[in-house]
Amino acid sequence: MNVNQHTPMPSPYGQPQPGYGQPGYAPLDGGYPAPCAPYNGPASAYQPGAPPQGYSPFTSFPSKAVAASPVSDLSSPLDLGRTRGPPASGAPSVSAPQVYNQYSQGDMQNGPPPMTQAPPRPVASQLYNQGAVNLSGPQASYPQHYGAQPSMQHVTNQMTGMQITPGPPTPAGPGYAPPHSSQPPINTTYSGAPPHAYTEAPPPASSAPTQPPPPRGPAAPQQYYRGPPAPSQQPFNSSLPPTSQQQYSSPALPPPSSQPTFPPSSYSGPAPSLGQAPAPQVSQPQQSYAPSQPPFSSAPPPASHPAFVSGPPPAVQGSFPPRETPPASQPGSFQSHQPISMPSGPYPGHMPPQQQHPPSQPSPYLSGPPPPRAQMPPTSVAQSNHLPPGPPGPMQQPPPQSGMQAGYPAEQNGAFGQVRGTQPGYAGPYPSQQNFGAPAPAPPPAPPAQKRLDPDSIPSPIQVIEDDKAKSTEPFSTGVRGQAPPLVTTSFQVKDQGNASPRFVRCTAYNMPCTADMAKQSQVPLAAVIKPLATLPPDETPPYLVDHGEGGPIRCNRCKAYMCPYMQFIEGGRRFQCGFCSCVTEVPPHYFQHLDHTGKRVDCYDRPELSLGSYEFLATVDYCKNNKIPQPPAFIFLIDVSYNAVKSGMVNIVCQELKSLLDYLPRENPEMDSVVRVGFVTYNKVLHFYNVKASLAQPQMLVVSDVSDMFVPLLDGFLVNVNESRLVIESLLDQIPEMFAETRETEIVFAPVIQAGLEALKAADCSGKLFVFHTSLPIAEAPGKLKNREDKKLIGTDKEKSLFQPQVAFYNTLAKECVAQGCCVDLFLFPNQYVDVTTLGVVPVSTGGSVYKYTYFQAQSDRERFLNDLRRDVEKLVGFDAVMRVRTSTGIRATDFYGSFFMSNTTDVELAGLDCDKAVTVEFKHDDKLSEETGALMQCAVLYTSCSGQRRLRVHNMSVNCCAQLADLYRNCETDTIINFFSKYAFRGLLNSPTKAVRDTLVNQCAQILACYRKNCASPSSAGQLILPECMKLLPVYLNCVLKSDVLMPGADTSLDDRAYLRQLISCMDVSESHVFFYPRLLPLTKIESGLLPVAVRDSEERLSKGGVYILETGLHLFLWVGANAQQELLLNIFGTPSFSQIDPSLTSLPVLDNPFSQRLREIIEMFRAQRSRYMKLMVVKQEDKSEMIFRHFLVEDKSASGGASYVDFLCHMHKEIRQLLS
Repeated sequence: MNVNQHTPMPSPYGQPQPGYGQPGYAPLDGGYPAPCAPYNGPASAYQPGAPPQGYSPFTSFPSKAVAASPVSDLSSPLDLGRTRGPPASGAPSVSAPQVYNQYSQGDMQNGPPPMTQAPPRPVASQLYNQGAVNLSGPQASYPQHYGAQPSMQHVTNQMTGMQITPGPPTPAGPGYAPPHSSQPPINTTYSGAPPHAYTEAPPPASSAPTQPPPPRGPAAPQQYYRGPPAPSQQPFNSSLPPTSQQQYSSPALPPPSSQPTFPPSSYSGPAPSLGQAPAPQVSQPQQSYAPSQPPFSSAPPPASHPAFVSGPPPAVQGSFPPRETPPASQPGSFQSHQPISMPSGPYPGHMPPQQQHPPSQPSPYLSGPPPPRAQMPPTSVAQSNHLPPGPPGPMQQPPPQSGMQAGYPAEQNGAFGQVRGTQPGYAGPYPSQQNFGAPAPAPPPAPPAQKRLDPDSIPSPIQVIEDDKAKSTEPFSTGVRGQAPPLVTTSFQVKDQGNASPRFVRCTAYNMPCTADMAKQSQVPLAAVIKPLATLPPDETPPYLVDHGEGGPIRCNRCKAYMCPYMQFIEGGRRFQCGFCSCVTEVPPHYFQHLDHTGKRVDCYDRPELSLGSYEFLATVDYCKNNKIPQPPAFIFLIDVSYNAVKSGMVNIVCQELKSLLDYLPRENPEMDSVVRVGFVTYNKVLHFYNVKASLAQPQMLVVSDVSDMFVPLLDGFLVNVNESRLVIESLLDQIPEMFAETRETEIVFAPVIQAGLEALKAADCSGKLFVFHTSLPIAEAPGKLKNREDKKLIGTDKEKSLFQPQVAFYNTLAKECVAQGCCVDLFLFPNQYVDVTTLGVVPVSTGGSVYKYTYFQAQSDRERFLNDLRRDVEKLVGFDAVMRVRTSTGIRATDFYGSFFMSNTTDVELAGLDCDKAVTVEFKHDDKLSEETGALMQCAVLYTSCSGQRRLRVHNMSVNCCAQLADLYRNCETDTIINFFSKYAFRGLLNSPTKAVRDTLVNQCAQILACYRKNCASPSSAGQLILPECMKLLPVYLNCVLKSDVLMPGADTSLDDRAYLRQLISCMDVSESHVFFYPRLLPLTKIESGLLPVAVRDSEERLSKGGVYILETGLHLFLWVGANAQQELLLNIFGTPSFSQIDPSLTSLPVLDNPFSQRLREIIEMFRAQRSRYMKLMVVKQEDKSEMIFRHFLVEDKSASGGASYVDFLCHMHKEIRQLLS
């Protein structure tokens, strides 16, 4: 089920306010939106009533119980315990009551008996305490109150408070309930075997409870809904703070990930809402976990640390039989990478095991279907239907142990909140329910408090990024086949020694499976993200240009692959055997060279095509269109001069900027003038062409009013050389704003504008680029006329996909004509309302162009962003009339392509324009077996016309290893590239499938990848452990970011145009840009040293300190978040004022102050901007300000306002999905 499924929530940003032009979000206008929406997740998984299939209530699960522990062995094992404790720092309270959490339904407490007071929450600032938690004492139960609903946070915390702890209840701690969720026991009691001590054997996979079974005794409620656990019950480590809460509570920064800390278990309750005082703590003792290994250790945790106390816990009120403590392995360390074998019994690792139930009871985490819920009437709709599958949330209560009472205590209201009285129709605990063999019910015991998963004990993106930087100190040399490069977040130098630089080509897997069956079994996508014209840093040499004369490049006779390092010379150098198809080809006499004693040509290192991975060939006339050398390209500027365009200031800004910008047209040689010619058109309902011939004293305007049959009224004087016609051009650009200053024309056309540019390029017989500056929906009578079809009612329905398909077919035909001519279109949009980006973007996307969007454009605040984007777009190197083909060695072939291009057949990717920012993602499939000896080869060749008019071929070669063992595949994958592929795959899927189906497909494929690893590569261990491959341990967190993106899970105020814009933008992103887009970079700015960037922190509110200032970068937005208690000195250095209240939130650039801190901060901002293809406008966000909702949207590890799961919740959900697959 889809984790990200949610109920509709208020939009994160409130109503769009004019003025917030960021592409994706309109500014907020109001208070905080309601907190996170519940996870209405896979409903089907848990229906009340019928017992889940496969689950027999009568069975006792002896073996399982034990193992339920939780660690993920992930190859970093995580313990997905059942529920998590409250977040350490309180979440801010939200104004609206919280809806059910996505994963955890607080309300479900079918378990806990009513409490008299809400469980205490730790103080917000409190850190998790590290150390071992002693879970063995009795836990106090807490009654729940009836009464007002607590804030959502409260609730969340409450849910999260559930402990997932592994181990028997702590003696001392009241409040530390047994692991089960707080739900009251189901009526059934499992009578059964006496609780077993925790055995070491792993439970059967099917049962794989993540948590220990509830103790038998009065009731430990078992949570059973299959949805993701309530936040409180995160399946993972219970000690982790619930992510579900939006904020992490600890104001104090959480401990480094390397040591997981657990929050004191004592809180079992909800976190105090921000505004509220923390609830009093219950007396539970803090549990401390034994010191554990770093959360992700790569090795299994030592068993020696007992995670829990070893003695049997005292029984709590008789309700829980003492269990033996399982041997503790350390609390859930995440072991990364190699499979860790977690000890099967106890919970290894830091994750505290979920609460273990004695074996006799089923563990909450059974992988099988949940026990029949018949006995728990759904508390709320949400529960019954929407519980997400996942570890048991509060809803799923562990089956009561024998002797437990079968009734349910009052339930809580809503997702969290007070306890509700019994439901009408049921008398108190539901006496009528069956007991499944249990003795008569006794009164329910207090529910155990649950701990939540500690975010510090689950894989941290920041830790992985920093570790990679630390080990990538040497230049990366590409000579070793199948070697994975450093991550995109690491800065490194590349030495080309025969394979293309990772700046040009990145693969999802550097060990390809040898067979199609193996690839299908693992479900790891086999793809490459290719950025053919990527710009290289100054310390790396651009590809060499090779000229083979009139004969042109040397190629294989059969497959037409170009000469490269994989060609094997034979017969003394007279022939060569192709590395791709094995065909033997004669070497032309002029290319002959003798071989040395190793069989290599003696001139091997003098020829780029024999020794390097990337190089260019000068193409001959045979490679040119119509067999004639191309003309230099032209740039045509088409400016909307309707009322909206003039009034917003756009026309004036464009005309002023073009006067200076024309000096920066692209050129091969900086010393020489550009040969690119330029032309100008303005339009509203009609088109105005301008003759700017150098011999004229003044420009002349020619009007074409018949837009249904577009033609260009002049040939001579329309496309001109800038230097020759400079005076006439400047005169024109001065006159345009004056000519249209008083216009009242509001209707405009669009398709005829592109047709005009296309006809002009055809008449001049050249390729080129159109720069279209456009403001509104083209409603004037003309070809390509559109109507407003934005309909919020379609969102989330099966008809939603129609909104991502063009309104009329006219633009597809127009795009095809543009590609044939080499006419690339870049569209700059300045909309104040719906403009149908889906349809207007068809031509730019199909021609290799770009769409830039400035919603509610205001000259004063958006001018800088627009002008920087325009300058970069005009100046950047671009190739025209390009064709790309990817060839592969036998055994695999390129089957699918993603990006901004057009394809008229199955092999050739046609791009009217290809610039240095565009990436094409190529998917490969097997068509035969591969061999481990030869590996797999791919060659990407791009034929294009350079901006000086030269026809060239750029070639990139890549070789990867092949493997017959799944473990080798999982050892050499690149998660960032996999996520880049998945996002493009999913966003294309929206054209044919409902959004929910797309999200479910992604979750399912990710679960299959991880389940295959667990089944085939990890050492055997308890099913309660989540085991992730080292190189993919971030797959869940990054995948959750994709699922929560505005494209797949829009907030209430995310417009259809924003979604279409982001969908088009991401389709051609490279790996570095998609990485920062999905997992933004968040840097603390309290100390900045020159030369070094501060180490980033994780994207969670819990990581923000009120006394700090942080900068967050997404690739499209740049935020400066200022804490309410930031030190005066810091504010003085940055803003020139010591007072928080005097900071102007409308600043879009920082004041230039004469102090080292200010200078260094401005350098960092400029450095971030220089690394991205789009200019990021700075937005200052003051804590507690209304704009904070926009900023929070990018704290992707937290629950999102649109209903997206937090990282902790999603990890639990993923664990549940994996266990279901394995069982």
